[in-house]
Amino acid sequence: MSAPLLESLLLRGAAAGFRSLNWRRSLTAGAWLGDRLREAGMRRSVAVDNLARVVPAWSPEERAIILRDHYREVGRIAAEYARLPELVHSAAGEVVAEVRGREHLEVGLAMGRGVVLMTGHFGNFELLGAWLGRTYPVDFVVRPLSNPYSERWLAARRAACGVGSLSTHGSLKRVFQSLRAGHCVAMLADQDARRAGVFVPFMGRLASTPVGPARLAIATGAPIVMGFQVRLPDGRHVLELEPPYLAGPEDAGAVERVTAWHTARLESWVRRVPHQWFWLHRRWKTAPPVAPAPGAGKQSVAQAGETA
Repeated sequence: MSAPLLESLLLRGAAAGFRSLNWRRSLTAGAWLGDRLREAGMRRSVAVDNLARVVPAWSPEERAIILRDHYREVGRIAAEYARLPELVHSAAGEVVAEVRGREHLEVGLAMGRGVVLMTGHFGNFELLGAWLGRTYPVDFVVRPLSNPYSERWLAARRAACGVGSLSTHGSLKRVFQSLRAGHCVAMLADQDARRAGVFVPFMGRLASTPVGPARLAIATGAPIVMGFQVRLPDGRHVLELEPPYLAGPEDAGAVERVTAWHTARLESWVRRVPHQWFWLHRRWKTAPPVAPAPGAGKQSVAQAGETA
């Protein structure tokens, strides 16, 4: 049996285990799984380093609480992925307690150019997009998993939720077609983009950030609507949408300006509910260019190495 197939079978087995419980009990099981992953050290050093670097004013005890709560939330989200279509089609108020700012999305759609619907790796972001897909046409821009068996399983979950998928490995033409059709194109842009990104401030440090959403909004005139999901103590979710943002015409600094704007909006939510952001990613892996020293003349600008 190949490793990808074995990995997929384990995924499906875990999902079946979560589905054997009711939703609320599966959240408890997911939190337990998160604790075990933290104790096993799964990417813990990355998260500890991230927290120490960007929130040094917090005490080690405060950071440890955030780390614990973050792993538990990762486990709960894993449990919810197992039954995502069921949660998306649940009765109003049962899983999603409230949707705030729905009018902002409707204002954006009324402009007639579609909407770039953005969030970050913050909480159960797929639930946010899929829930909105109950009412509005939503297409996810997705990066296919390297495991084709697991990718088919996840793609089937999304399809059962009623949302479309636009692969990053496909033609950009489909993304433009989706916007022209008046759809919401859901995108994430908060992982390290290496040298293909632009460096903008995030949590007090410059971070290489994907430019795709900014370029898309500038090229099409589609407004950006930021959305975020926060879990309540009882396990339910509150979805909050922010007012539409117009990128404006293209100019020399437009891409960086728009990218800095949506990154700052994400940061405001991370600081508000820090355990819900994905601290396990090497977000600041790519260091920004180092400015040339005085008197360096025509020497090329040095490039800093990896920091995380």
